[in-house]
Amino acid sequence: MHVLILGGTGEARRLAELLDGAPGVRLTSSLAGRVAGPRALPGGTRVGGFGGAAGLTAWLREHTVGAVVDATHPFAGTISFHAARAAADARVPLLALRRPGWVPVPGDRWYETDSLEEAARVLPALGRRVFLTTGRMGLAAFADLDALWFLVRSVDAPDPPQPVRTEVLLDRGPFTLDGERELLRRHRIDVVVTKDSGGAATAPKLTAAREAGLPVVVVRRPPAPEGVPVVPDPESAARWVRERLSP
Repeated sequence: MHVLILGGTGEARRLAELLDGAPGVRLTSSLAGRVAGPRALPGGTRVGGFGGAAGLTAWLREHTVGAVVDATHPFAGTISFHAARAAADARVPLLALRRPGWVPVPGDRWYETDSLEEAARVLPALGRRVFLTTGRMGLAAFADLDALWFLVRSVDAPDPPQPVRTEVLLDRGPFTLDGERELLRRHRIDVVVTKDSGGAATAPKLTAAREAGLPVVVVRRPPAPEGVPVVPDPESAARWVRERLSP
């Protein structure tokens, strides 16, 4: 059975590792191509878009795909809706692999918003030295905040436009709690901005912010397609794939 993993996340990589070499499974991982120099993955790999839901439908049929796992980032919403439509049209089983979102605990000072633009509007009232961890795309929402200083962390260099007073830190998780504590201290950060990406790889910044008593602006996840079964971890997704293998 040909299995397509819509990937780009650590969970997608782990799923590919779990399925690599499994009897009866031919594996293809699809990457959007937004990260330069992605690490090699088990099985086959394709990079780039499909051309919308219709293009993905055609690809599923042409390559005789028997199952699709949407293991994309929680904020990569468009591809998830395209996958739901394409899987339905091609009559291919679809599973969503989604890491659980973060939940505030006592001591957290969270300000939840529905968009980066809303996050930018509330930010000036919360601090002046910002640790911005929303990725390299979307900095335009903060570009007019000239009175604030930003430390922007991303895997690749961010796209313009971006705030005038910006320092870029190129780094890839997972991050340690000690490292996040030192980063906040060294850069004199007084407010953190993040998306609710979930997972453990980047969660230490939330603990470090809580310990320091810092406010954290958290952008909520966008809506997901309805009717698609969801599992929280790669092991569950691997079991789902194996259950669909022909006897």
